[in-house]
Amino acid sequence: MTPLAVADPGGLIQSVDWVAVAPPLIAALAALAVLVTDLFLPPARKRLLGWLSAAGLLAALAMLLPLVLGDTRSTFCFTSGGCSYTADHFALAFQLLVLGGALLTVLLSLHTVDEEKLPGGEYWFLLLSSACGAALLPAARDLATLVIALEVATLPAFALVALRRDGRGAESALKFFLSSVTATAVMLLGVSFVYAAAGTIQLQGIADGLAHAPAQLKPLAEAGAVLTLVGFAFKTAAVPFHFWVPDTYVGAPLPVAGYLSVVGKAAGLSGLALVTTLAFRPYGHTWGLVLAVLAALTMTVGNAAALRQRADTPYGAVRLLAWSSVGQAGYLLVPLAAAGYADSAEPLGATVAYALIYGLVNLGAFGVVALVGGSGRLESFRGLAGRNRWAAFAMAFFLLCLAGLPPGVVGLCGKVVVFRSAVDAGLGWLAVVMAVNVVIALAYYLKWTALLFAPSTEQVVAPRRVPASLATALGLAASAAVVLSVAPQLVLQVVSGSLF
Repeated sequence: MTPLAVADPGGLIQSVDWVAVAPPLIAALAALAVLVTDLFLPPARKRLLGWLSAAGLLAALAMLLPLVLGDTRSTFCFTSGGCSYTADHFALAFQLLVLGGALLTVLLSLHTVDEEKLPGGEYWFLLLSSACGAALLPAARDLATLVIALEVATLPAFALVALRRDGRGAESALKFFLSSVTATAVMLLGVSFVYAAAGTIQLQGIADGLAHAPAQLKPLAEAGAVLTLVGFAFKTAAVPFHFWVPDTYVGAPLPVAGYLSVVGKAAGLSGLALVTTLAFRPYGHTWGLVLAVLAALTMTVGNAAALRQRADTPYGAVRLLAWSSVGQAGYLLVPLAAAGYADSAEPLGATVAYALIYGLVNLGAFGVVALVGGSGRLESFRGLAGRNRWAAFAMAFFLLCLAGLPPGVVGLCGKVVVFRSAVDAGLGWLAVVMAVNVVIALAYYLKWTALLFAPSTEQVVAPRRVPASLATALGLAASAAVVLSVAPQLVLQVVSGSLF
């Protein structure tokens, strides 16, 4: 017999930790279940697919509980050391954000799918598939798994945007697709450079390889690191890789726009945090400066563009939220830049905490925009308190949380921890830029809030019936935001703990 070419063939066989991989796995199984069930359900009962999707995401969220209460778990490990999948505190926090955001998106979508006559089976399958990739990404610990997870999260999103059949969806999806494919190609080129210089795709192994790389390979490694960051910066909507955002959000169904602003951004942000703090650790001061500049540009451009949105512009509300999400991405990048200067992953806790807060209130804001409907003009929100008091109060609270003003205390606390991370890392200039941008953002958030309670020039009519699923989503988002404003330590405790 021909001997095997490995010293320990038994070491190639390992058991899979199914509990560790359960959250993204359940989302994937739910997607397959929806796809198969869609074949047998009559058209009149297609709405059940949405509730099946919600049940699958609830089950995935439930599987986070044993992981949170237990120790860090890893699986798909290499004989040389290191694993491809690790369920640590960092991964679990982002999986909570991704799966929770996807669940709220499902609740927001139940009414939209019916009202806009979207193909239900395809819609729910694509949404669950994207959520599966986004939940897998923060637990990935090698470049191959990172890239695959990122594309699994992104590719279904193209189709979700294009499902709207009014002409805008296809155009928006095409812009989104072309921009994303270009960014992915650049990222893959960078990954190949990094692999050539480090000799491994494991994130921890890359850090060791880059630290001891021969001098002639350092330019290749540095170019690879920069190109890899470009791909993740696009997914995060960082300037100058943000041009797809406003048109894509306007052309997509509103729940999909909210999903992209939260879950899509979380996927890119988690990947960016992993490759910088784990893989490119030896180049911390270099990428720290790059991310600091990106953060300053992103928050400034996003807030300045949001400030220019006019109340009578069609789809102005969605465009304002789109530019607001770009500005918020700048705040989320600040602790990542601080991690580079501090040569530690500790500042990442501020990014995780702020991402959880932002995701909750931003999806809530998109929910109210979906409730108001119409042409999406900001002027449509004038006098909303007279037509639907609770929707107006909820929207006002969401906007104040995004602005960081009381009673949106949780938003204020989130901005404080981000600001502190910059100061502690010695990035005083970035803290000043952030403070100026927070003041700029107050103008358009407060202007929108004032419109909700301004006298309406139209005759007050009885409020239309709010769909139960939409009311449930808004109630969950508003209730969670109120609870976190009363007890912000529930989310801010991730700032003080170890993530990896």
